[in-house]
Amino acid sequence: MDLLDFEPTDMYFAEPLDPVAEALINEAAELYGQPDAEAKLRAAESIQPRHPSVLVALYRYHFYRHEHARALAVAERAMGVTARRLEFPEQWRDVGETDVRRATRMQPERTRFFLHALKGAGYLHLRLGNHEEGLARLDHVASLDAMDRLGAKALADVVRQSLFADAA
Repeated sequence: MDLLDFEPTDMYFAEPLDPVAEALINEAAELYGQPDAEAKLRAAESIQPRHPSVLVALYRYHFYRHEHARALAVAERAMGVTARRLEFPEQWRDVGETDVRRATRMQPERTRFFLHALKGAGYLHLRLGNHEEGLARLDHVASLDAMDRLGAKALADVVRQSLFADAA
């Protein structure tokens, strides 16, 4: 299935965000690298813990600080929240092409968000040295994205080549 073959609808971040939470996210961006930045994000999270924009802000904060385990926890939360909204199975491994095709017809951007979060979780597992877990997630995204629009197959191929070269 071609994940770029859809009619655009509202992006996940078009979902209304509480103005206080939005202000806190903006303040955190201005404070990036300072100790108070995370506190601002946590305050936004306490207001709207399942809002995609809050989760993305937390993910980016931890990701760019190379706090991979913490970024992974946020990616997994984002997947859970999004899976429920898309009526996907609870476990990412159980999300199949039929689920993605149905969800893409109704909420294409949110579906891509879920797949990006799954790919991100795979990448973070790789960074944490959990190669099997990381590759399993990347392979699953690739199985749902036949044209590799999200690049999960390409990334998995590079990782496998590297692991094979290291083993040789």
